[in-house]
Amino acid sequence: MWQQTYTPIGNSLPLSALFAAIPIFTLLLLLGVLRKPAWMASLAGLAAAAIVAVGVYGMPLGMLAGSVTYGAAFGLFPIGWVVFSAILLYRITLESGKFEILKESIGHLTNDPRLQALLIAFAFGAFIEGAAGFGTPVAVAAAMLTGLGFEPFRAAAICLLANTAPVAFGSIAIPITTLAVTTGLPLDRLSAGVGRICAPISLFVPAYLILVMSGWKGLRGVLPAVAMCGVAFAGTQFLVSNYMGPQLTDILASMAAMGALLLVIWRRGSAPRKHSGREIALAWAPYLLLVIFVLLWGYKPLQTELNKFNIPVSWPGLHNAIQRMPPVVAKAAPYAAVYNFPWLSASGTACLIAAVLASMVAGLSLAQFGRVLRHTAKQLALAELTLAAVLGLAFVMNYSGSTGTLGLAFAATGTLFPFFSPLLGWLGVFLTGSDTSANALFGTLQVVTAEKLGQNPVLMAAANSAGGVMGKMISLTSIAVAAAATSMKREDEARLFRFTLKHSIFLASMIGLLVMFYAYVMPGWAP
Repeated sequence: MWQQTYTPIGNSLPLSALFAAIPIFTLLLLLGVLRKPAWMASLAGLAAAAIVAVGVYGMPLGMLAGSVTYGAAFGLFPIGWVVFSAILLYRITLESGKFEILKESIGHLTNDPRLQALLIAFAFGAFIEGAAGFGTPVAVAAAMLTGLGFEPFRAAAICLLANTAPVAFGSIAIPITTLAVTTGLPLDRLSAGVGRICAPISLFVPAYLILVMSGWKGLRGVLPAVAMCGVAFAGTQFLVSNYMGPQLTDILASMAAMGALLLVIWRRGSAPRKHSGREIALAWAPYLLLVIFVLLWGYKPLQTELNKFNIPVSWPGLHNAIQRMPPVVAKAAPYAAVYNFPWLSASGTACLIAAVLASMVAGLSLAQFGRVLRHTAKQLALAELTLAAVLGLAFVMNYSGSTGTLGLAFAATGTLFPFFSPLLGWLGVFLTGSDTSANALFGTLQVVTAEKLGQNPVLMAAANSAGGVMGKMISLTSIAVAAAATSMKREDEARLFRFTLKHSIFLASMIGLLVMFYAYVMPGWAP
């Protein structure tokens, strides 16, 4: 069994961390400086991670190949599967002409693009995040905004910024349940901890979104709507996460936000309606079907039955072939690599069923459906390649030990660890595109470090998940999804990364300061 080592360069953590970060520097250079498309940057980053794994950490070639293919499989299914199904649903509405009616129905609610952004990107996107997650909200909301006339880059940027508040509780709270399993901490305390960190930030996300979108003058014009949306979402998020549990936090918070926005819009007055109520209902039917099936797939009794059809695969040459070592784990333990193929229980399958039924409701022929299917596959080819490459990169870093090196470097910050703890989650989501993966990756390390430093382990574990949400907007998976959903120009992907990077760093730093406040100023407020 090959053992991980976390200080391969002269037994020095700082030097080893510099080498471990080479794949990240590669991504930043290609995306942020050289302005290369995401698929190219992800492949280059994967190559850099492989070189570091073999040349610096001494990872055997067979295990390297196993980690690349294992990560790529996760990238394509379930993540890429969700993206494909969501975009297929959107293209069905385009092919049938229903999207034009859907756009008009939103125009009937409001023709103010600021309110449209709040309603679709923030509130409806949060609902989809809570029900499905894994890229679905960005894909659906960005496609809808583009169809409403938003410029593709603007639509993608708005949706990436909006998809921050709900991520920690996404997909029926999978990130937090994963955190509870990996750390052994109580689920209810972790839920409360994440809620107490995320809710104060969520309060201001709608205002921040409109400020970035329209400036101070634009924000003043819709300040009542922004305030009601933020208060409704953040207040519900706090109450549900602290007193009910994590599973329904996003769904109930997003419904409260949508209700608050509809109240404001109703008081402002509606635009003239061009279509009948029946036509509008049929136009919204595909997305209603999406919500119904995603909620069904998240219903625990049905989920349990669907999970019986999962196909577990002990990944060849990788499963339990690597030993993780202290201090990344409490004691030496084999590193499992079981790919659970959820062909039926995946939320992407729920989206696909909704898409097939939507094509029937919309009256598409088999030939039309086949044409939409081919067009979607062609449109998403490079995006799916990006997803496979970036998850392969993340898994190489995980299994080689370089991610552990970076985690230990963050832990060495001592008394400043409460500030850097959320940034560790931020880094994990940037690498993997998933708050769930970041929690699985760094959750135990957060607890071990917190106990060594005399910190609250629940607070630090919760900070990992809360900080991770701000890494979502800069992950290559999210950028690839947003770019594919809006048919964005390839050269704009690097521009999108640079745009979201500054906002991501700022918001993650705000979470770091909030965790510092809980740790040192008001520890009694922490869970």
